[in-house]
Amino acid sequence: MVLCVTNTVKMKKVILITGISSGFGKETSALLAAKGHTVYGTVRKMIESDTKIHVLNLDLTDINSIKKAVETVFKNEGRIDVLINNAGMHTGGPVETSPIENIKLQMDTNFLGMVYLIREVLPVMRKQGSGTIINFSSIGGIVGLPFQGYYSASKFAIEGLSEALRMEVKQFNIKVVLINPGDFQTNNIVNRRSYLAPSGISDPYNEQFRKTLAIYEKDETNGLPPEVLASKIVRIVERKNPRQRYTIANLFEKLAFLKYFLPDKLFRKLFELVYGIK
Repeated sequence: MVLCVTNTVKMKKVILITGISSGFGKETSALLAAKGHTVYGTVRKMIESDTKIHVLNLDLTDINSIKKAVETVFKNEGRIDVLINNAGMHTGGPVETSPIENIKLQMDTNFLGMVYLIREVLPVMRKQGSGTIINFSSIGGIVGLPFQGYYSASKFAIEGLSEALRMEVKQFNIKVVLINPGDFQTNNIVNRRSYLAPSGISDPYNEQFRKTLAIYEKDETNGLPPEVLASKIVRIVERKNPRQRYTIANLFEKLAFLKYFLPDKLFRKLFELVYGIK
């Protein structure tokens, strides 16, 4: 008799996922709930959602709201099997002239907010002796993107933290997974805080930024539907031994990993060509 061993776990899990009001979070939370998992999804402003999803109010820049959300899940369920750090925000603009408040919000939301949430969830996972933390990075976490320098910085920080954390929590049977999405048809274009100097104010970067921003927006408009990524996340959640990294992007975007193989100058020239940098 031949036994077929798969890497998929059918057991239903308690999942905490941030940012379910739209895009990846909305689609992923709905699919996970449809699969029978117990899903707690967070939003900054309360919304109507799938009745199978427990909606929690959480602001990643407010540590008290983070503590309250984690406490609520643990009080109701007695465990947290999976944390999906999906929520974030996106700034665009020159490194030199972007407003300081945009920079601070970018790092406080994408990086420090994620750190606070992980630190609240880890004691729960340690005590139960298992857990999976899924952190959303980006192709912009592999390559520094022009006029998205602070967004890339937040994602590079997530990459480094995740790699270190993975080794620290291995002894507690906690897994850390990185997700690198490419361009998707989400609300990035609408929600991105892009800084273009107002009319009448001279900014030496404005002309080039407008050209590069148009390329980004075209790529996002033609990107993959968020359902593609959501389906992949569900499969990752249900795997017993997920990989350390999943790049969910088109073939061209996956070429970002050529960074590790090509000479630096050649790779930079290729990216300058892609984003119209003169």
